[in-house]
Amino acid sequence: MTLKVVGAGIGRTGTFSLKHALERLGFGPCHHMIEVLGNMAEQLPLWQSAVAGQPDWDRIYRGYHSAVDWPTARFYRELHTVYPDAKFILGYRSPQSWAESFSQTIYMALSKIGKAPAEQHDWLCMVTELITQNGIPPGLDVAGLEQAYIAHVEGVKGSIPPEQLLVFEAKDGWEPLCEFLDLPVPDEPYPRTNDRAEFWEHMKGGA
Repeated sequence: MTLKVVGAGIGRTGTFSLKHALERLGFGPCHHMIEVLGNMAEQLPLWQSAVAGQPDWDRIYRGYHSAVDWPTARFYRELHTVYPDAKFILGYRSPQSWAESFSQTIYMALSKIGKAPAEQHDWLCMVTELITQNGIPPGLDVAGLEQAYIAHVEGVKGSIPPEQLLVFEAKDGWEPLCEFLDLPVPDEPYPRTNDRAEFWEHMKGGA
């Protein structure tokens, strides 16, 4: 199946809300890291291979019309080659607010692999390598995280043609997203989900 929309925004840039928004707009199902966490047996080996440089995009995205968040965001350059007609959405927030949120959620979870449930160990190792490849190795301070985030944003802007790219902040709601996708604006609030508390609930629940 050909992806129609690819999210180039990394985790903690409103990706879970964007997943719900895209599904509401008819681009579902939408792949998100939560799909990996909830279906380890099938998804994890595919992404381990992708991180090792041997992706099978057809199998990874079989059944999906769109994809956001990590692991997808790590591979935005490759996916632009594989899906040249797709539209790309770069979820954005200020570097400082992203670094603070990331350091208190994903980065914290990765720093405690040794204390994680055994069934999450291989997944967390894959995510650590994935994020390291994305320019965010373990051990960065907040200032270092901000610089890594800025580098990712600039990398996306420099790689994806402007006419195929929307830089999107969740606080802007439906209007810019629907204009970019050439769709009417739904008569309902834009999704707001996956704050820090909800993130840790997903981690505890394994889905």
